[in-house]
Amino acid sequence: MEINAQKRGPKLYVALSGELDHHSADKVRIMLDTLLHDITVRELTLDLGGVTFMDSAGLGVVLGRYKTIHLRGGKVIVTGVSASIDRIFRMSGLYTLVEQR
Repeated sequence: MEINAQKRGPKLYVALSGELDHHSADKVRIMLDTLLHDITVRELTLDLGGVTFMDSAGLGVVLGRYKTIHLRGGKVIVTGVSASIDRIFRMSGLYTLVEQR
């Protein structure tokens, strides 16, 4: 799993590539939480265009970061969602919490 992040003011853009599953979820969670330690971040965009596989652990990563941002009055945006990940997001109801672009 590769993680590339850029912060611009209150916006954090994170591009993920590889598999976001139970093997990589802890690494991604720790990295994102480190980046979100900056309480000025109010908008998190997760670019999932490079994610080739996601399981429930990956959903947990997204949901946990949503909770962090939501408590700040911010929002989470997902982009580059593949058909298979879109299906998982729809079945889980995650789109009721995060915005898709």
